[in-house]
Amino acid sequence: MKYSLTDDAVDDLSTPCLVVSLARAKVVAQALDEHDLFAQASQDFKDDADQTLTVHLPGKISRLLVIGGADQVLKPEEFRKLISGAARALCKLPIKQAVVALEACTVSDQTTAEKLQSAMQSISHAAYRYTKHKSKPAKPATLTAIKFLVEHKKGLSPCVKQGNALDAGMALSRDLGNEPPNICNPAYLLSQAQQFADHPKVVVSYLDEKQMTAANMGAFMSVSRGSDVPGYMIIIEYKGGKPGDAPIALVGKGITFDTGGISLKPPPGMDEMKFDMGGAAAVLGATEAVIAAGLKLNLITVVAAAENMPSGRASRPGDIVTSASGKTIEILNTDAEGRLVLCDALTHVQTFKPKTIIDVATLTGACVVALGAHASGLYANNQSLADDLLKAGQASGDKAWQMPLWDEYHSALQSNFADMANVGGRNAGSVTAACFLSEFVKDVDWAHMDVAGSAFLGGAKKGATGRPVPLLFAYLCEKAG
Repeated sequence: MKYSLTDDAVDDLSTPCLVVSLARAKVVAQALDEHDLFAQASQDFKDDADQTLTVHLPGKISRLLVIGGADQVLKPEEFRKLISGAARALCKLPIKQAVVALEACTVSDQTTAEKLQSAMQSISHAAYRYTKHKSKPAKPATLTAIKFLVEHKKGLSPCVKQGNALDAGMALSRDLGNEPPNICNPAYLLSQAQQFADHPKVVVSYLDEKQMTAANMGAFMSVSRGSDVPGYMIIIEYKGGKPGDAPIALVGKGITFDTGGISLKPPPGMDEMKFDMGGAAAVLGATEAVIAAGLKLNLITVVAAAENMPSGRASRPGDIVTSASGKTIEILNTDAEGRLVLCDALTHVQTFKPKTIIDVATLTGACVVALGAHASGLYANNQSLADDLLKAGQASGDKAWQMPLWDEYHSALQSNFADMANVGGRNAGSVTAACFLSEFVKDVDWAHMDVAGSAFLGGAKKGATGRPVPLLFAYLCEKAG
């Protein structure tokens, strides 16, 4: 989607569709001398938040798409729901572009820029389609461009630029998540990351399995060696800030398919394990958005890309491996593989001396049980960092919920034979997984996001959501200033 601004008077607009509130629609119809036509078409319309109405007009404005409930004072969450419904209706119309009049909508505690951000994000989500592998795909949405009608464009261009950037980042994240695992394997993730290197401020490198073995990444290799497809540690350096400034680091779990390994998962729903690289898709999508927006900060993105497969080379329950940090790990469950690739990635990313590390992973089913699909689980060793991420989630509508990271939970990871076990039993599974990761981060602000419930949906709505790209991008925009 291509977003832009216009401050044209209604009389000067030419568009297949103008999106407006009911009160504004009446004013527009009057200005176009179409009051009677509009009154007749809208006489049965209920001005409620879940309603929209399309009125066809002669002349330069071909349609009015009326958003129900848009004339009252709205809370930010109410506005998101309202604009999401309008976006779905808009994407069903056979049009290539539309104009959206937002300023008539009053949202408590939100500026015009914040309303624009919500609207762009909602429209991008509604317009997304993934039909790449259908021999006869359904007719895609034709909408490709949106102009926002505002009274004063001054100062809003950066917001629109960020909206376009987030649109690109979310599309990349969802495309990667929706790709089948026979295509989206570790090498495919590497090829996608290498496209960032076309940007003059970006350097892309990687560690292959030989290099990771030499670097004593035994935890990562204990997962990757079970697959015939080699794994990679992918590193993207974006140098948009001042030289010498410590970067922010994003680390993503990139298990492109998770069978569970020797601790094999049950067959029902195993197809959804192609989404187990949702953390990698999210950090790559956030990186795409940062680059497209030209944010003035330094960013390191690390993707731990591997497959978790059962084979004669796969790890067994009871194996003990040595991580890059030197800590030994007793593998009690090979289906707790994400933390094994992540712990070595976290150790490696600290060699870049970041000021902050945020890892993102579809890590535990326990997080889905705890929070469902509405919120991502958030853990942090620094409350200020946690508060910043929670605030970014509220601002973007991409919510997170802070979970405990208390010392009491660490005891569940004790092992009789190694420094620690990779699982801590059924109780508080998401918490003990975060505790495991925390053991590999020292002397740096760190947050862990468990997105097992939020990065994708199952059932009839199966597909990648692109979360938590909006949260991450909102956080990074705030840090860039």
